[in-house]
Amino acid sequence: MFTGLSAFPLTPLTATGGDEKSFVRLIERLVNARVDSIGALGSTGSYAYLTREERARVTRLAVEHAGGTPVMVSIGSLRTSDVLHLAEDAQQAGVSAVLLAPVSYQKLTADEVFTLYETVSRHLSVPLCVYDNPGTTHFDFSDELYARVAQLPAVASIKIPNLSADPQATRARLNEIRTLVPSHITLGAAGDLAAATVLTQGGDVWYSVIAGLFPEIPVAITRAAQSGDEAEAQALSAQLEPLWVLFRKHGSLRVVAAAAEILGIVCAPCLPLPLHALAGDERQRLAEVLRELNLHA
Repeated sequence: MFTGLSAFPLTPLTATGGDEKSFVRLIERLVNARVDSIGALGSTGSYAYLTREERARVTRLAVEHAGGTPVMVSIGSLRTSDVLHLAEDAQQAGVSAVLLAPVSYQKLTADEVFTLYETVSRHLSVPLCVYDNPGTTHFDFSDELYARVAQLPAVASIKIPNLSADPQATRARLNEIRTLVPSHITLGAAGDLAAATVLTQGGDVWYSVIAGLFPEIPVAITRAAQSGDEAEAQALSAQLEPLWVLFRKHGSLRVVAAAAEILGIVCAPCLPLPLHALAGDERQRLAEVLRELNLHA
């Protein structure tokens, strides 16, 4: 479950609610590309903007159309009681795993975050991936907290942010974390830009935004890394540099949403307000990049 390529698709919306037809189409693209797992309702899937009922429906659709590909869904929410309800919904839908970030309005303490994971862990029958995402949660995991949380029985993987594209730095960081956590815990890249480096320097899994829309090249990068072909993995990642430029400037969600709209894979607009996909000159530049890279519907 927590190795290889985990693809995180959009949850496309319309003015009246979820765009279920487009969402199913996205899931089918991932199945056809043979990704290793599907991460529905991640940050790319706009989970924080959806109601419990909307999230339950999306979860059921993902599992129903995944064709046996393991599905993980986010259960992050402001209140622990809500997280537990979401965990129950996800497990009833038949997910293979859940993803949990310490979402909060008030800045959390390390003890509060540990208690969250400890409480949720007691109510799970499926494994949990710890989502360390300081860019949205504004909470930074310490190595000590990694070690504490990793001892909980449900925890099976950690999605690690801000790993370097420098091979030596990345290998050193991964090795450092491995000394703190049980051997069964897998370590994964939370960002697309350094993922090829992470996979070739000892990382176990790529939790990928770009794979949620365009899975073929990420699958090829992952397979090259798994076979030990570092040069090929890095070369394939370098091909996507025009996209990485836009990711760095605008964030991955707005870029991927705009790409899906441009290609007609989803209806426009597809993001929950007040979020907007790229517009104007930057949207035009993205359209040019998609043509240059031969990325299509």
